[in-house]
Amino acid sequence: MNMLGLRPYKKEDAQTILSWTKDERAFYKWSAGVMGDYPITQKEFAFVDSLMAFTAFEDDKTVGFFTLRNPGEKTEELRIGFVILNPEMRGHGKGKEMIKLALKYAFEVYGAKKVSLGVFENNESAYRCYKAAGFEDVVLDETEIYHVLNEDWKCKEMTIEK
Repeated sequence: MNMLGLRPYKKEDAQTILSWTKDERAFYKWSAGVMGDYPITQKEFAFVDSLMAFTAFEDDKTVGFFTLRNPGEKTEELRIGFVILNPEMRGHGKGKEMIKLALKYAFEVYGAKKVSLGVFENNESAYRCYKAAGFEDVVLDETEIYHVLNEDWKCKEMTIEK
């Protein structure tokens, strides 16, 4: 079994990453519409250049993507976002492996003490992946709600501490 690796995202990765989203609903589950409306262009995807963006690879094949950013003033917390996996790799533990690599980077290289993320309640497979990687649910006073495709999507907050 081949192991995943991480490397900094390159602009040349955009076409491959964007090709993984075949429908609007799937697009909004990982992007929340932050970069624009479906389908986004490579120019709109360039938004990730302002974040710590990573590409996961196996051998010479691009298999996943995510970003890290500081969610606030404190440098000891990082937030994972824009997580997307090549659909051909789903269901084989590659998403969990990629998230574990993201956590290793956040804790060991960056020195974070806590990592957070948000996942839509209607994205059960991603939720299970994050739970399997060690994330725990955070109970908030108010749930963040996004209006997507004429529906209200509730966002679950999750964290993991070193």
